[in-house]
Amino acid sequence: MSLSFPCRRRTMTNSNPPLLQNYGVLLCQPGETSVVQLGDCGNNSGAAAAAAAATAAAAAAAAAMEECQLPLIDLKGLRSESEEERLACTSAIARASSEWGFFQVVNHGIRPELLREMRSEQVKLFETSFERKAACQLMNNSYRWGNPTATCAKEFSWSEAFHIPLTKVSEEACYGEFCSLREVMQEFAKAMSNLARLLAGVLADCLGRQEGDLDEICDESTCFLRLNRYPPCPVSPEVFGLVPHTDSDFLTILYQDEVGGLQLMKDSKWIAVKPNKDALIVNIGDLFQAWSNNEYKSVEHKVMANAIKERYSIAYFLCPSYDAFIGSCSEPAIYRKFTFGEYRQQVQEDVKKIGHKVGLPRFLLQTTQ
Repeated sequence: MSLSFPCRRRTMTNSNPPLLQNYGVLLCQPGETSVVQLGDCGNNSGAAAAAAAATAAAAAAAAAMEECQLPLIDLKGLRSESEEERLACTSAIARASSEWGFFQVVNHGIRPELLREMRSEQVKLFETSFERKAACQLMNNSYRWGNPTATCAKEFSWSEAFHIPLTKVSEEACYGEFCSLREVMQEFAKAMSNLARLLAGVLADCLGRQEGDLDEICDESTCFLRLNRYPPCPVSPEVFGLVPHTDSDFLTILYQDEVGGLQLMKDSKWIAVKPNKDALIVNIGDLFQAWSNNEYKSVEHKVMANAIKERYSIAYFLCPSYDAFIGSCSEPAIYRKFTFGEYRQQVQEDVKKIGHKVGLPRFLLQTTQ
């Protein structure tokens, strides 16, 4: 199949990466099956019929899985003059982190206008041609799509993304012709960083640690933003927009649109998260689970592709410096001490060797295995 990508004309067609083609190749691997089979592997000739079938299947799947509301926490309680209200708010944050590993926050201090501006700039960025996104140095050459290490369909992510380290957010060279994105992203990154550190401090305090303990090891050189776009998927409601995973950080803050698709593991089953246009989603990462000695939970989550609607989200990842040691805050420790750099290296090795991340189980002490 040949595609042409005009440089200046921006349409939804030429902005999409060749996800269908790559998914089709993976689907043709021995033993692969899908609710909707492609007419020819790697060929999108049957896309229209597949889209209709996928839409019907998606509607049935949505009806079968009820959306749930994540714990909703009003952060104005942290700023209250009442000690009782402040304690109630911090307790709610800690409880949600222990019981769910996920929660959503309102009155978080980030201007609604800034969020809208960031979304508008994000859409402009992704609407540029696939050729332009893939071939140039946009956003520190951080454009990714699909999953280059996938060896089967279940390891494939129907999405595209830019991964931008915070150290690159202010560099003019990263933005090319997207000049207006730079100023907005700088303000957005700063606001998300402040919120992440506020929440991390609250969670540290609830464990009996000093709020500044995490500030000392968290480093902007390793924190990053990920701008995500999930194009409509004409294949099957079983296709992942983002494969099941846990986050390899302390905590993540997510700004998403109202399309939905995010699911998390709760009580050994997948549940769909109901979007809330006024809230940001917060989830605990692997490092906080290890640091809290399993008090806070890093929960497996995924994004399911949508048959007819594209989905946008932006995630901020709070990370420590690569040489920072992650040790349990209480005894007996469940995990051995490790550096963030060591953890990342182990994750990368596992993905390369076995196709997926193992994560914290690699670092369990022998007595806890």
